[in-house]
Amino acid sequence: MTKIVKKIFAVLAIIPVLGFGASKAEQLRIGYQKSDPGFVLIKDSGALEKRLESIGVKVSWIEFPAGPQLLEGLNVGSIDLGTVGETPPIFAQAANAKIKYIAYKTGFPKSEAILVQKDSPIKTVADLKGKKVALNKGSNVHYLLVKALEEAGLKYSDIQPIFLPPADARAAFEKGSVDAWVIWDPFFAAAELKIGAKNLKDGVNLVNNYQFYLVEESYIKNKEVLDIVLEEIKKVDEYLTKEPLKTAETLSKVNGLEVDALELSHKRAVFQTQYLTPKVVKDQQEIANTFYDLKLIPKKLDIKSVVWIPENSK
Repeated sequence: MTKIVKKIFAVLAIIPVLGFGASKAEQLRIGYQKSDPGFVLIKDSGALEKRLESIGVKVSWIEFPAGPQLLEGLNVGSIDLGTVGETPPIFAQAANAKIKYIAYKTGFPKSEAILVQKDSPIKTVADLKGKKVALNKGSNVHYLLVKALEEAGLKYSDIQPIFLPPADARAAFEKGSVDAWVIWDPFFAAAELKIGAKNLKDGVNLVNNYQFYLVEESYIKNKEVLDIVLEEIKKVDEYLTKEPLKTAETLSKVNGLEVDALELSHKRAVFQTQYLTPKVVKDQQEIANTFYDLKLIPKKLDIKSVVWIPENSK
């Protein structure tokens, strides 16, 4: 065998190690929102950094104001993984974002609501006809608004949606420049406790309000990394369930939100993370179909095509 051939075989021999073996990720860039207790606690503890450092993976954290912006970051390659509500992935997939669902949290419909001022003449969802309603476009509450209007016999076109991120929406709500605000916890809890906002309609019996974990589609091959992330998320789920006050106190120091609002929002939530089930996929498909029918997204979607199914559950 010539020296040249030997060199070729030597190069070929290392190709599987470089490209097709176990996880070879060198970094994990996580997108998070300060309203998400799970990732805020994990970031604050440093536990994930320690575990991934042992396999040569560096963790970095990038904060986003809401889910749609986070998924845009995922799509353009500025992050590898993030967690959002049930609606942002629909808009992202419709925009051809390269995403994969990897897990979800059990729904907590009490944690989002349509709010009005405490002295508002608006008493029912039907009273929103012709009114200005603030919301973050493409966020989980977008679907809540659609379903609440439908239940009240109104069309989406019967209201004036005002698209604003949470901080701007609260300012507009307090000034009275919008008539209602559709928002999620802990901003929902803070508005109730601090400015006396009234819950006109929450998600109970209307929506599931799942929370999803998604990755940029090419990152799915890094199974060892993702397994460790999900293990840490489940540990935090248990702690959040057992210690709502302690976690609220910790989170308040990290994100600056009020302890009482954080504690209230935690009591309304369910912290249980698992792989997607056929029912959850079906529920997401229903949201996608609804938004397509309303012409809020430009094309029909196949949710199952962007869901990661673990080998042992196929």
